[in-house]
Amino acid sequence: MDENERNTFNESELNENNENRELNNNEKQYNDINFVMPSYDEPKPKKKSKRKSFFGYVAVALVAALIGGLSGGYIATSQLNIAGSKNGEKTGITAQDININLSDDTYFAAAVAEKTQKTVVGITTDVVQQYNTFFGPQTQKSQSMGSGFIVDPNGYIVTNAHVIGDGKYENITVSLIDGTTEVGEVLWYDTTLDLAIVKINKTGLPAVELGDSDSLMVGEPAVAIGNPMTLDLERTVTQGIISGLNRSIAFEDGTVIEPLIQTDASINSGNSGGPLFNAKGQVIGINTAKMSTAEGLGFSIPINIAKPIIEQIKNDGSFSTVYVGITGVDVETYEKALGVDVAAEYGVVIIETMANSPATVSGLEPGDVITAIDGDKIESMSDLKRNLYEYKNDDNVEVTFIRNGNEQKVNMTLKTKPADL
Repeated sequence: MDENERNTFNESELNENNENRELNNNEKQYNDINFVMPSYDEPKPKKKSKRKSFFGYVAVALVAALIGGLSGGYIATSQLNIAGSKNGEKTGITAQDININLSDDTYFAAAVAEKTQKTVVGITTDVVQQYNTFFGPQTQKSQSMGSGFIVDPNGYIVTNAHVIGDGKYENITVSLIDGTTEVGEVLWYDTTLDLAIVKINKTGLPAVELGDSDSLMVGEPAVAIGNPMTLDLERTVTQGIISGLNRSIAFEDGTVIEPLIQTDASINSGNSGGPLFNAKGQVIGINTAKMSTAEGLGFSIPINIAKPIIEQIKNDGSFSTVYVGITGVDVETYEKALGVDVAAEYGVVIIETMANSPATVSGLEPGDVITAIDGDKIESMSDLKRNLYEYKNDDNVEVTFIRNGNEQKVNMTLKTKPADL
């Protein structure tokens, strides 16, 4: 699996799990579709190993459903809550102007909502879905709904990749708190991270304050704001705690989203791409998934993963990633596919190195197993890709790898990924 390969979902299996609900609004019917991933039993380890099983990342990997975007099919045509916008006009304040007093635990969520609701947007996406039928490929147009939040007054918005159809969209409309809508332009998206950056042609917007997801503690308060199910329920506020950290969700096709923040703040279809705040009203996560078979199990992407991407796009207008230049697969998948035992307990087995790539220049070869970059553990191609987002062109890293059963280290100079990869 190449490090640039996009995550895909088995459409026929997803459709089998669609749960349709009818909602009456202005005498029109809309469908809400939840994507439900099937359960997996954790396989028994065949040998003592510290690495995680391919589908046994955590109990949360049993069942997961993307929330919003393509999983939220209800689209409202009415304007946003005008009353809320009028209240905002009266105050004339920005998100950063409100100080939250943490000594009053009862009402901190109300203060967070007052500080941040203006920064949350609704995102509706026109998508074209293709199905294979007995009569050949068929296409169907639909609309989906999700959430996002403004990270810069000049119109930069963060959301999930699946909210914008994983890049397969026709039109994107962003709904603001004052009831107006703007056309959204996708500047960047990545399905491995399930993140996207959208821009609208408007300035002077209220922007969120970004927190530090690395400093989170289990048990501290959390507030989620988004548009569950429908824009009629825009900017719904739910309160909970940080229930866990460093969670992983595994899907049937091998796609793994990690590390994630677990929260019991209620998250539903349409919340995808919306912000998760701490008690100070700072964004600590981007809501992305929920457990479909239980309540109070929601998951968010840590904001620190998105920070370098946001900054580079704001400064340069685009985001360029670096690359290693390999085709590889995780150790467990390699062992199962070939029926062999690899000397490494975990890591990425190099299948092929690309000509003139950083991997080739540094001396890596097919059969080597990459286990760490600058001391950060690498267990899969997804790990490798996420790790590379922290680096820029010409950065030097130390790569730890296993060759012929022996651990070795080599210095590598990373390069900007070519446009054709």
